[in-house]
Amino acid sequence: MSQQEAPDAAQGSGILDQLYAVIEQRRDADPAESWTARLLQKGLPKICQKVGEEATETIVAALAESREALLEESADLLYHLLVLWAAKGVQPDEVYNVLYQRRIGAGDVKKKKRKKQKKDQIR
Repeated sequence: MSQQEAPDAAQGSGILDQLYAVIEQRRDADPAESWTARLLQKGLPKICQKVGEEATETIVAALAESREALLEESADLLYHLLVLWAAKGVQPDEVYNVLYQRRIGAGDVKKKKRKKQKKDQIR
């Protein structure tokens, strides 16, 4: 991909949202012409199998292959995870909210820990 074609990294989750929308659009497509439609038609067991396979391939790429292989396998894993979300009716924003809450919560836990340490030091 050339610099001109490369998306702005600041786009962040936007590309996942776009991909999710394409997955939803292809839900009713002809399974003979769309891998996504075929995968959704095969159902949750097949989708979960693919997520597991892609997770394993991502791990192998991280441990024994090139950075480029890791990037490619990570993209495959994210795609199949989005298909799983679509199959289960999970919207990306729901996952983003969980991540956001964990991030905010992590800050609260750190603050509480610091306050407790200060109290313990005073005693």
